Amino acid sequence: MPSKKKKKRKNVYYRAAGGVVVDDAGRVLLLARHVERRGATIHEIRLPKGHIDPGETPAEAALREVCEESGYCHLQIIADLGEAHVSFDYRHKHVERDERYFLMRLTRSGQQAQQFHNEHSEEALFVPFWADSPEAAEALLTYESEKQFLRRARAWLAARKDADV
Repeated sequence: MPSKKKKKRKNVYYRAAGGVVVDDAGRVLLLARHVERRGATIHEIRLPKGHIDPGETPAEAALREVCEESGYCHLQIIADLGEAHVSFDYRHKHVERDERYFLMRLTRSGQQAQQFHNEHSEEALFVPFWADSPEAAEALLTYESEKQFLRRARAWLAARKDADV
């Protein structure tokens, strides 16, 4: 009897950077999309982030990715929220990713057109929207790793608010 060859999973590693973006009203920028995962369509709510390109710093990548994915480009980094490592399996690949997030402030309202390298990519499905508060945003986020960065942002904002009193 012929033996079945087991598909070997490819290991993928990359670094990503993104932002927790707040506006003057205390709202938080989120991205929503419907994507297929394991044969089912799911609704994801995410923070904006993406690959760090060669020669880019994490901060530069975070600003670029937020702008590209959301269309909100007038941003200022106000805090480094640190890094976390995530791993998951996706399309017969094992992915290892180091993610770095920054707390950002929207400096000017107004949205530009979103920019994607491939208009047919999953990233092109993102629809930006604003959650009314960091607490509301945390409740909406799909992935625990992103909720952790939102908690860091909330803690930073709360400490800042307490210091200003």
